[in-house]
Parts: sequence; structure tokens; C-alpha cells
Amino acid sequence: MKFMENNSEVTEFILLGLTDAPELQVPLFVVFTLIYLITLIGNLGMVMLILLDSRLHIPMYFFLSNLSLVDFCYSSTVTPKVIAGFLIGDKVISYNACAAQMFFFAVFATAENFLLAAMAYDRYAAVCRPLHYTTTMTPSKCVHLVMGCYFFGFLTAAVQVGDTFCLAFCVSNVVHHFFCDIPAVMSLTCSEKHIVELVLLLMSSFNIFFAVIVILISYLFIFITILKMHSAEGYQKAFSTCASHLVAVFIFYGTVVVMYLQPSTSHSMDADKPAAVFYTMVIPMLNPIVYSLRNKEVKNAFKKVVEKAKYSLGLTI
Repeated sequence: MKFMENNSEVTEFILLGLTDAPELQVPLFVVFTLIYLITLIGNLGMVMLILLDSRLHIPMYFFLSNLSLVDFCYSSTVTPKVIAGFLIGDKVISYNACAAQMFFFAVFATAENFLLAAMAYDRYAAVCRPLHYTTTMTPSKCVHLVMGCYFFGFLTAAVQVGDTFCLAFCVSNVVHHFFCDIPAVMSLTCSEKHIVELVLLLMSSFNIFFAVIVILISYLFIFITILKMHSAEGYQKAFSTCASHLVAVFIFYGTVVVMYLQPSTSHSMDADKPAAVFYTMVIPMLNPIVYSLRNKEVKNAFKKVVEKAKYSLGLTI
């Protein structure tokens, strides 16, 4: 992928990574490899489980399968390069590869932001309008919502990466991060960047606050509806349908708050790295675990697949 002609002296970037300590390279390689394998198996396994079990062919799991796919994709844009850095010390990334990494990370991270909002709206329809749920969340509407999430992901990435790589990089080619994150790369420019920073800030703020407002309004109506329920069984059922999504929302936006709402005086690339590790690698690993542990239907579907596998294995033997 080539976004534009490079009009600066820089043809490649050097990622400083998480640490230069030699004694930590092997342990960190093992840890992040394990995290990535769990992410791969958990998210792709969730997608396959939902595809194979017809009982999960409902809007909630359609959104969940896309969330798992997005988690796998945006983790895969960052983690393999980090692992390679620990294993062989390869911290060089080409100009176009850096732009591509930044682009796809922005696509999938933004898509996840909007998917969480779409899932909140789905939970609102399920709890607050149960009699109209099938007509409210039709298959075509669900597809349009998911397509909208990806559309805004690609739009956001095109604008942000396009603006970033229109700048000239002549200060340095050393990125003080473990991947090509926009603030880290933009700090290397010798061009005037105030307008670009303003555009990025406005777009990012709109994306985050729009999704958060949809989630807050949806759950406000959900909690009001739950409080009106006189049945303990109905209360428990309504809460159980939202519990996994709420955990995922708190994990995702809790990290966003840590990364972006800290005072500017205490903001630094080194301080951002631990939060960025959580954001880029740990969250994609946690989401399928959260949904599998908190969801009886997912557990039952998994047991069904395991039993079928055992039965097939018994027949072959």
C-alpha cells in the first residue's frame, strides 16, 4: 500500500519498542507471543463458534462476531511486529509499512468504538422493546449498522493517516513507541502541524463522544426498564443480557480515559506505552474471554462443538 509519494528525507522509521534491556527480551517475547496466541484462538474461535451454531444466528452474536474479528485484526496490525522486535531485534519499519500499520490500526480501533455503540443499541432494543425486537433489529438493519462501523473506520483512518503523512519528517526517524501511533509519528515532523492536530482531535473526539453518548443513553433506558421490573427472574435475565457488553465497554473506554484524559503536563510517550500495550494487545485478548465466561449461550455452544468433535473423533478411531 502506498498512500502518497514521500516528500521528505525519511524512507524508514526505527521503533524504539518497549524496552532495550537485553534480559527482558526473551521473557517479553514469551509473554506477548502467548497473549497473541490467546487473542488469535479466542477471537477466531468465537467467530467460528457463532457461524457453526444456528442458535447464535441472532443480532447480538452477529455484532459479537464482528467485534471478535475487529479485535483480531487490530491486534494483528501491531503485535507480530512487536514480537519480531523481541525475537530478532528488528525494529526498522519502512515508510509505507508504517503508514499501512497506522491506517489499519485506525480502521479497526474506530470500528470497535462504533461496534460497542451498535451493541448497546441492540441491548436497548432487546430489553426495552422486547415485543418489537425482531422488527427493530432486522438482518438488513444489523448489516447496515456493521457496514456503517467499518465505513467510519475507513473514513477516519483515511483522513488521519493522510493528514499525518502529508507532513515532512526531517527531525528524526526514531519513533518513541512500539508501533506507528499517530502522536508518536507526528512528533517527528518539522512541518506546521497545528491544523492537522486540530483536525485529528476533532475527528477523534466526535467518534468517541458520539459512541459514548449512544451507549450512555441506551443504558439509561435499560436501567430504567430494569428498575420497573417486578420479577426477580426478569431483572436477572435483563441484566445478564447486558453484563458482558458492559464489561467490554468499561475495559475499552477505561483505557481511552487513561490514555487521552490525563493532564498534558504528565503526558509522555514513555508513560503511554503501558496503556498502549493494554489497548492494543490485552483488550483484544480479554473480550472473547469476558463473553465466554459471562454468557451461558456461548458456553453451551462451545460444549456442543466439543461433544461433536469427540463424537467424530470416536467414529474415526
